Amino acid sequence: MILDKYLVKQFFPVFLIAVSMFVLLLVLIDLFMNLARYLSNEVSPLDIFRVCVLYLPKSFSYALPVSLLFAAAYTLGELFARNELTSVFTSGIRFSRFSMALLVIGFAASIFAFFFDDILVIPTLKMKNDLSTILLRQQRSEFQADIVVKAKGGQLIYAVDYFDSESQTMYGVSIIQQDENGGIVSLIRAQRGAWLGEYWEFASPVIYDWTDDGFMRYRNFENTDEYREEPDTFRRNLVNVEELHFLDAGYLVRDLRIAGLPFIEALADYHHRLSFAAVSFVVIILSIPMGGRFRKNILLMSLLSSLLSAVVFYVIEMITMMMARLGYIPPLIGAWFPVLFFIALGVLLLRTAKT
Repeated sequence: MILDKYLVKQFFPVFLIAVSMFVLLLVLIDLFMNLARYLSNEVSPLDIFRVCVLYLPKSFSYALPVSLLFAAAYTLGELFARNELTSVFTSGIRFSRFSMALLVIGFAASIFAFFFDDILVIPTLKMKNDLSTILLRQQRSEFQADIVVKAKGGQLIYAVDYFDSESQTMYGVSIIQQDENGGIVSLIRAQRGAWLGEYWEFASPVIYDWTDDGFMRYRNFENTDEYREEPDTFRRNLVNVEELHFLDAGYLVRDLRIAGLPFIEALADYHHRLSFAAVSFVVIILSIPMGGRFRKNILLMSLLSSLLSAVVFYVIEMITMMMARLGYIPPLIGAWFPVLFFIALGVLLLRTAKT
């Protein structure tokens, strides 16, 4: 218990300095990437400062795993260089037991990261993106074109030319009704459809019935309250999964699947929300065996090894996530393979670490 407290006491000051440094670096990178556009649009310094403040939670989310990796590797390296680890080992305490406090910190950090992202990062990132869009005079389209939605188990197929999510109106509406065997029963055409709160009302609708001899028969169509698909169903492609809370992202994937829309990319991002939170625990497992391998230039070697490990991890994650979004591998594997691979690598390095 005394050694655990001592290790934590040595760890946290380094971690706080590291996370502050990495957060500042990420905010400055985002600032300088957009600085020319801010100046060309005559954005005031106060508005630029507001954008930077809103980006702080997301920067902290990115910086947390790298900071944990650096702080753990540096702390253990310093203890090893001062021969304090040697005293611990000669007392019969295993290295895995001595570093258990860091594993607990990593596990707690993963839980914290998940709720921190879901509660604070998502709303502030959306506010930052919306503010940047306004300041840079960019247009964020509220229109979605060429939408095809399946409803009622595929028995109703909506084909919409344009959908305005702000006014909840769809234009160029075609509704195909099928029987249980997939045969066409009727086709409804309307210039537009307006959402009345519970159902759709169509303007100038007509219906074509499929006859037994294979011809479509025209007749007038009276509006009913039969068509109750929620407007959100028609604007799913306008929704960014990164701007949704975890439960809402799950509902989005479910609705996309039910509506017959492409859902693989959204499902991959949904799994990535969990796997990214687990990275904090992964880096701690990876940093523990790295910490006892440096006796000289500990600060520099810990920083380089942390950055190198982070780059390798994020490159592998980027590749697997891209393959998952494109459908080459299952979304679950795309999101979790880098995490499981680096956990296995960390355990292997820990078994070969000096004790």
